[in-house]
Parts: sequence; structure tokens; C-alpha cells
Amino acid sequence: KGKKKSLNNYPPAKLPEITILIPAYNEADIIEEKLTRVFNTQYPTDRVNVWVVSDASEDQTESIVRALEVKYPTLTLFRNKKRLGKPASLNTYIPRIQTDITILTDANVLFTPETIPNLIKGFSNEKIGLVDSQMKNTGLKANGISLQESAYISREVQIKHNESILWQTMMGPFGGCFAIRTKLFLPIPQNFTVDDFFINMTVLAQGYGSINEPTAIVYEDVSNNFFEEYRRKTRIASGNFQNLMMFKHLLLSSRKGLSFSFLSHKVLRWMGPFFLILIFTSAFILAFTNTFYLYTCILLTFSILLPIFDLLLRKLGIHISLLRFITHFYGMNTALLTGFFKYLKGIQTNVWQPTQRNQT
Repeated sequence: KGKKKSLNNYPPAKLPEITILIPAYNEADIIEEKLTRVFNTQYPTDRVNVWVVSDASEDQTESIVRALEVKYPTLTLFRNKKRLGKPASLNTYIPRIQTDITILTDANVLFTPETIPNLIKGFSNEKIGLVDSQMKNTGLKANGISLQESAYISREVQIKHNESILWQTMMGPFGGCFAIRTKLFLPIPQNFTVDDFFINMTVLAQGYGSINEPTAIVYEDVSNNFFEEYRRKTRIASGNFQNLMMFKHLLLSSRKGLSFSFLSHKVLRWMGPFFLILIFTSAFILAFTNTFYLYTCILLTFSILLPIFDLLLRKLGIHISLLRFITHFYGMNTALLTGFFKYLKGIQTNVWQPTQRNQT
């Protein structure tokens, strides 16, 4: 009674000093709002160091950050002389961080006052090495795939939360915002395209837990343009297969829940397009042997044509949600297959053009 309450599970006097690392490339439209929201926090701002790493930005990103350095004493701008990409920037700057905990976040992911304290509280458990945020979608529209993408993300988050509760083996944080014990960071291999999943798996491989924190809410505009999301999913898919080869030994891990989480949540989904190919091939072969399989084959063929029908309806301004889910399903599995072939061909760079914001 009478004791001062902590913002989280740490005693008030022991709230750790943290560093927030924000890789930024041409983020002039959002960087000021991002930093304003970061510093508008319930966490003690004198314990929050913010590093903005400009990846050779060509707009006003750097001048905006420099102006804000006067207002926020713990804000520091770093600049890459040439474009390195996010993974290379993380490899360069995280080893320089002196604080025990680092938050990695993208410029377009917006915080609430509770985001930082709720992200940090999980680290009061010494066995936790990574804490993921809870992303909330903005910009949902009926004329694209944002509703379908949001539904997919919501299901993904629920699975990750269940993994966290059961075994602390969450499979892959939301790359736009998560926190890690700085000492656990290992260099991301050259040309790896999915750095967040790599970081997560290295934390698990080192024997630490990885969890989702539902109260650490952040906001991001969700993808709405099918072709933009297809491009992004293709890049992610190529990186998924890189990570599968890197961490395939964890599929036989003796750690409780780890192998099951990795196989059931990620690997089986990455194999989705190959399962579909087997299903369609089997249906075609069996169609010649039995009437039931003939109708099944016809139904499957019809389902493949539905995305084309959906595209035609969209051009007429007609948007049918259920039909768009089918388009999203086949489109994203096609992106997985394309990403697989990109992986086989060899990925030459992990520097990419950021996904278009505020899509229509």
C-alpha cells in the first residue's frame, strides 16, 4: 500500500533504457507524425533513445528529422551514403546500440501512448527475447483487397498469440514494430529479404521465448491494391524459403512446441501452392475414372476462373466480398509460388522499392 505503481512489470526505478531504431527511405510524408507519436508516450522519455537511419533518402526526410532533434534531445539522425536496404542497416547500427532492449519499427507504423510500455513489459521475464506488437489496420476499402488482407492478418495474429500463450514460440513478428533483447541480435545474412522472421528464429534458436503482446497496439495502413500486395508477397515468399533452409533444423527441435509451431503455422502454408498443384493434378487424372471426380475437376476449374470474373466486375464498380476472398487466396498462393522460383534462381539484393502507401 502506498507504493508507486510501475507502467509495466518492472519496478519504476528499474524501467530499462531503450533504443528505438527507425530505418527510413523517403518518409517525409509520415516521419514527423511518427516521431511525435513515439515521444508522446507513457514511458519515461529520458529513457527512450530514438535513432532514425536514413537509407540515402532523396526527399525531405533528413531535414525534418534534423529539425526535430532540437525538440527531442534523445533523437539522433544517421545517414547511409548509399542505399543499403533495411537488413544491412540493421546489421550496421544495432551492434552500436548500448541499451539492453531495442525496438525496431518502420516509419509508417504509428504508436499509441501505451505502445512502448506494453512492448517492454514482457522483458521483465528474463526468458523472453522478443516481443511483438499488435497491428491494427487502417484504410479498409471495399474496392480492393484490404478487407481480405485484414481478415488474413487477424487470423495470423490469433495464431501467433496462441503460440505465445502455450509455448512462447511465436512464429514471426509484425515486421513494422517489435522489440528484441539487443544482445540476441545476430547479423542478417546478405540478401535475406525477410529480416523480421530471421531475427525471430535466431531468438528462438538461442533458447529464448518469442511472444505477441496484444496491448502493444500500433496502426498501419493495410494493403488494398492487389498488384502491389502481390509484389510484396512475392518478395516475402522468396525470403520465407531462405529462412526455411536456414532454420530447417528447428523442425526437429526438442523444445516444446517449437517444431509444431514452425511446421503447422509456417512451413505447411508456404507449401500451399504445391498442395494446390497436387490437388488439381489429381482431380484431372481422376476425372477420367469417376463421375464424382469429373464434377470435382469441373468445380476446381471454375474456381480458378473466378478471379478473372472478379476482375471484370471490379472494372464495372461491383465488389463482392466473398468473390474477392477467392481472388486473394489464389493470388497470394501464386505469389508464394513465384517467390519460390525467385529463391531457386538466387536473390541478388534485399534492397527493394517500398510498398505504395494509402493505396486505392
